[in-house]
Amino acid sequence: FLTFVMMVLSCGTDSEAYAFVQGAVALQHVPSREFLAFSPQQRRHRMTRKYKDQFRMDIEGFENSPLILPTEREKIFHRETPQEFSSSNHPSHHQIVESNHQKIDNAQTAFGMPWRTPIHLEQQEQSSGGSKDGDGSNTNEEFLLYMPFWEWQMEFLKDNLTNLRILPCTCHQDVEDFTYKENTSKQARIFNLHLASDEYRKIRMTYYDAGEKAQVFNSLWYPSAEYNLPVLGIDLIQFNRKKHLVVVDFQPIHEEEHHHTTKYEHILESIQQSYPSLQGKMSARFYDETRFFSKQMIFSRFEETTASSADDSIISRELMPAFQQYVEAHLQMLQRTPKTPVMAPKVLERQQAYDTYSAERDPAAAMLEAVFGKDWADKYMYEFLFSMSEPH
Repeated sequence: FLTFVMMVLSCGTDSEAYAFVQGAVALQHVPSREFLAFSPQQRRHRMTRKYKDQFRMDIEGFENSPLILPTEREKIFHRETPQEFSSSNHPSHHQIVESNHQKIDNAQTAFGMPWRTPIHLEQQEQSSGGSKDGDGSNTNEEFLLYMPFWEWQMEFLKDNLTNLRILPCTCHQDVEDFTYKENTSKQARIFNLHLASDEYRKIRMTYYDAGEKAQVFNSLWYPSAEYNLPVLGIDLIQFNRKKHLVVVDFQPIHEEEHHHTTKYEHILESIQQSYPSLQGKMSARFYDETRFFSKQMIFSRFEETTASSADDSIISRELMPAFQQYVEAHLQMLQRTPKTPVMAPKVLERQQAYDTYSAERDPAAAMLEAVFGKDWADKYMYEFLFSMSEPH
């Protein structure tokens, strides 16, 4: 209610204030606190344009004003919450949660996710009429090395985040859907999910399956803009069934740790020290480790075949528990951190800087270009993968 009063007071004229109140009441909509991150002029433009045509309000000064299209920042902040379903005609909060989870499951199963058979073996089965020697399910799943990480994370999200929901995997112009892409001739496919919750404004999950050539699980968790905290970054890569490159980190959005609301290096250090195989140093070939990387990141390059026994595997013995503990620690840190709405514009500015830096340097761009073409790869990198990045 206080937020609503403050926004009414920010209106420039009585007619604008009247239009704002009448429109909001008619739609039973009180904007969220994040809305205050915009200037009074931006708020008046958004709310006035929204209600003008619907209620035929003649609002002085807006007849000849240019139409302001929604920006990436506006898309971030325009979000339904369970509180908006206050009418008895609307579903309960529990029903909304169940519905959202079902939509997430449907988005996965529509493309066979989580996959159990790599793309090259699927093609072999299809070409042979679906016949295969023996069961082979365990062997098939060995190819999809990082699928258990995807599945664990998905269940963690459902069990622990508030108001988890699926968002479109589209670019700014909503022209192209990046949910799924495949190249059958090169035996490669990629699947993406775009999620959000009350805690995180964007969680992007990506799985790339190129059979024996490459397996990749990549995910980024961007905290809601009212949390001045690092981004959770996950990048797990396997080449040719034996070479591995793994990174899990609380990726800082500010140059100094103390510029974040909560300090976190000590949290990571206590976890990282338990896993000696994951304490490597990043080279400067693609990234500057002093920018957008913490001092306690999980980083390792190692060779290990998928035929290694589970007990001897670095992936099962060290990487999986370390990954799980970093994910859990990030959410726990966020839950303990007080919200700072006044910092929202700065947080978004720094998250945009992170996206721009990553889009320009991510080595995956070359691989995606070789498989799916330059036009698609460029759009994917700049307009979806790092959707707040500045045009290159």
